[in-house]
Amino acid sequence: MRYLTTAEVAERYRTAESTVRYWRHLEKGPRGIKIGKRVLYPEAELLRYERALIDGGEDFGLAS
Repeated sequence: MRYLTTAEVAERYRTAESTVRYWRHLEKGPRGIKIGKRVLYPEAELLRYERALIDGGEDFGLAS
């Protein structure tokens, strides 16, 4: 399984790292897992998040 950093997730979604952290804080974005002091995002979780946005992003509080 491949894991992405917050910076890589931000680049993928063309947003700031602070936005990705804010989404995580609000539980509105892809779920990260904490490994030591780092938060990493399983690529499968990003795909789940993207599918959820396609199917109806209201659950995430984000524009679709």
